[in-house]
Parts: sequence; structure tokens; C-alpha cells
Amino acid sequence: MNVDRFRVRQGDRKVLRRLEPDETGPFKDKDDASAHLEKGLKRLAEREQLLYATDRYALLLIFQGMDGAGKDHLIRHVMSGVSPQGTEVHSFKQPSAEELQHDYLWRAVKVLPPRGHIGIFNRSYYEEVAIVRVHPKLLDAEKLPRVPNDLWDERFEDINAFERHLSRNGTVIRKFHLHISRGEQRRRLLERLDDRSKNWKFSESDVLERQEWRKYQRAFADAIAATSHRHAPWYVVPADHKWFAQAVVADVIVQTLDDLDLSFPKLTSSQRRALARARRMLGR
Repeated sequence: MNVDRFRVRQGDRKVLRRLEPDETGPFKDKDDASAHLEKGLKRLAEREQLLYATDRYALLLIFQGMDGAGKDHLIRHVMSGVSPQGTEVHSFKQPSAEELQHDYLWRAVKVLPPRGHIGIFNRSYYEEVAIVRVHPKLLDAEKLPRVPNDLWDERFEDINAFERHLSRNGTVIRKFHLHISRGEQRRRLLERLDDRSKNWKFSESDVLERQEWRKYQRAFADAIAATSHRHAPWYVVPADHKWFAQAVVADVIVQTLDDLDLSFPKLTSSQRRALARARRMLGR
């Protein structure tokens, strides 16, 4: 599948209007996509082993989207075949008292993936140019020494510098905005109310935030356009069909790891001799 069409060019503020949330690409339905996804997940598991063995790069995957866009579900399914030893998921909720004593990037820096590992951010520092932009009163708790008129542009500049620094030092970044329609979000929220097994997922704030839908769309559009670069691109993933979103994300991750040209480390002469001694000791 050609995933490049979902990759955002720097400065493209119209991508959320151009891509349809219910797109299914080359697939007719979920069954049609299942075989493709299964192959993708197998390839992902193989390449994750190479990433761990090579121990030169870290992979940071960032997932953003409106409530109900399917971030948890997607992460659980796409990363189901990779080793827990080399993968960590971090969900960013409302900042704690300790986190508010630091700059907004601090809590992300603490949990960046080490070399050879995959780090997954379920929400991220991009909340600071999305939810905080929609609800600027949240800035009061951040104790900023000043709040300039161009605060959001400053934050875009800081995020770009931060991600450039990570990229230059071996952290490969891929960012995904799960693009869900307002109608599909409503259906999923109602499902949380109607299905007793999903009642625990419901939060009244999810419904209240729907009233700010247009503000969120503008905030995400601005953030994506300002921070999508070759070294840290955004992908806008149509997410009305969870199975299609999974296929797109899996293909992007596999393509990203393929581009790194990963391989198992070559053994030194002494290591090969040690292997030969081990074989003799084991009777082979």
C-alpha cells in the first residue's frame, strides 16, 4: 500500500479537509485487509528484532487524535507481535504537580526510548499545542514567566528543535494523527454508553470536548503543518475504520525500519572462536 499519500508536507494546513476519515484505500472491507495486515505485523516483528540487535537507533511513535479515535486499540493491535522487552508505551494524561514544576517537554524527555527500542507515546507534548490552545486557561497552572502573543509559534519552534536534536542523535520519529469524523466519534461514544463492558471508558469530558470540535481541528491542522518535517513527519491516518488505520500505521513503521537498512551485528574473530568452542562443548 502506498502510504506516502498520508504523509504531510510541511506547511500543508488543508490535509485534514482533503483526506476522508472513512477512506479504505485498496481494500474493500476488513476481511480484504486482514491478510495484508497479518503480513505487515509479521514483518514488523522481524524488523523490531533487527532494531534491537543493531542497537544504533531508537524509534519513537507518537499518536494523537480526538477522543474515540482509536489510539489505544490501534497501539494494542499493531504492536501485538513485537517483544515487550524492546517496546514501551507511555500514556500522557493531565500533568501532575511535579510535571507542572518543569517545562512541558520534561515529562517526555524522561521516557524517551533508548537505542534498540521502540517508544510509543499515546498522546504527547503535542497536547500543549492542542488541548492547551483550545483551553488557554490551562496555562495558569504551568506558571510561565511570560505568555507571549506568539506562544504557539514559539512552541512549534521549540518542538521542531527538540525533534531535530533527537533525530540527529539516532531517534527516528514518526507521528500519526488518527483522523476520525465527528459522526463516527459520536457512534463510538454512544457505544461506550450502551455497552456495559465499555462503560468504564466513558468520560463526560469526551462529550463536552465535542463542543470544541472546530477549534481542535484548527489546532491540529496548525500543529501538523508547522511540525511535519522529513526527519519527523506527520501521517494523517483515516481512522473511521480501525482495521484500515492499523494497516496504514503498520506499513509506515515497516517502511521506516526498512529504510534504516538494519542487520544483525557481524561477529568478530574471537566471537566466532567462542561459538566454535561452545559447539565442541555441546558435542557438535
